[in-house]
Amino acid sequence: MPQISKSVIEGYRVYLQLERSMSPNTVEAYMHDLNTLLGYFETSSIDYKEATLEDFKSFVEALSKIGISARSRARIISGIKAFYKYCVIDRILKTDPTELLELPKIPQYLPSILSIQEIEKMIDSIDLTEVDKYSKLNLGDRNRAMLEILYGSGVRVSELVGMRISDINLTERFVKIMGKGSKERLVPLSEAAIGAIKNWMIARNVIEIKYRQEDFLFLNRRGSRMSREMVFIIIKKLAEKAGIVKNISPHTFRHSFATHMLENGANLRAIQQLLGHSSITTTEIYTHTGVAFLREEIMRYHPRNRNRN
Repeated sequence: MPQISKSVIEGYRVYLQLERSMSPNTVEAYMHDLNTLLGYFETSSIDYKEATLEDFKSFVEALSKIGISARSRARIISGIKAFYKYCVIDRILKTDPTELLELPKIPQYLPSILSIQEIEKMIDSIDLTEVDKYSKLNLGDRNRAMLEILYGSGVRVSELVGMRISDINLTERFVKIMGKGSKERLVPLSEAAIGAIKNWMIARNVIEIKYRQEDFLFLNRRGSRMSREMVFIIIKKLAEKAGIVKNISPHTFRHSFATHMLENGANLRAIQQLLGHSSITTTEIYTHTGVAFLREEIMRYHPRNRNRN
């Protein structure tokens, strides 16, 4: 069986990076999925150029048998489809054998959210006098600014730790966000977030900032950019301090932001733009999250229910 050439694999990598504008992590995930397929083909003596729809179905079935979840199988299939689309574009193949390969049905999990009261409890639990004993950095001001931005703007944790001072316009009250696939979007900042940012900008001046870290908004006590892991730890501790027993993460604030916006009448398209979703389908999950709220509204305000109270 002929082996796939290195030039084809590298060409596919470049295609993902440049034409699909994928992040480095996504590119590596897709390359890993391709290697998984090629390994299966090698043990089954299948030439990737001559693989049939039945061969791909057998591969997916093999993934299922070893316990790979439907969600993970769907991601792997997406990577395979991207590879064969590239093969057609680059004229390695005339037709795409994965065109009719279906994705497995994925059970829809509603995102965990916090109530407005729970978010307020977490923000109120922040000790604004908390100072690191070594650097004298005010950690309370930093943590307050992080939570106000996470909930007030719905940004991802990766976007939060990558936020740059040069991208913040406090006068016009917005921040430029570099999202997935290097896509930029402008996100408004709330009054609470602006006030918290100003306080943190003063507080961060007490530490010696590392070279080339000066423009990052959020820093640790050593003067380096905050890590995603550190934000996770901070939020877990604040939730515990506020007496919240839910399993939450920075992403919970993003889900809560979207859900509360929808519940208060925001347009779904506007929420899509604020979150940086490329497809409205991704944003529509929040319409399911709001079902409980909508049911309560019907029970409270619909004439047929109100007359029976």
